[in-house]
Amino acid sequence: MKKSHITGIAIIALAIGIIISSAGDASMYVSFKEARELAAEGKTSKVHVVGRLKKDAQGHIVGMNYNPVMDPNYFTFVLVDTLQNEQKVVYFQPKPQDFERSEQVVIMGNMQKDAFVADKILLKCPSKYVEKEIKQTASL
Repeated sequence: MKKSHITGIAIIALAIGIIISSAGDASMYVSFKEARELAAEGKTSKVHVVGRLKKDAQGHIVGMNYNPVMDPNYFTFVLVDTLQNEQKVVYFQPKPQDFERSEQVVIMGNMQKDAFVADKILLKCPSKYVEKEIKQTASL
């Protein structure tokens, strides 16, 4: 065989290896109800849940607990998913910066007993450009 054939086969084998290893990390987007059902079936695979923070009538976040003096790596909050299911979320890391300002939250993790344990939190914060447009419109 020529060196170019061996190199081509090696590149293809490497590509297949990368695809297979990344497929194992892929997780699906579900609601809290589906996450509970998966946990009840004994599945511990990681899932994504999209939602918004639970807020009261005045716009204050409800159910958020974080005391960095007691335990800086324990943060809990209540998230309402896209199907309006509320769920307590536990995150064993410090509270993300600008958490209170987020419009939407994506959590990755799985259900454990009565709480969703998040391994990762992604925040969608209000765009500074949208705020700028609102201010400009108000001043006209």
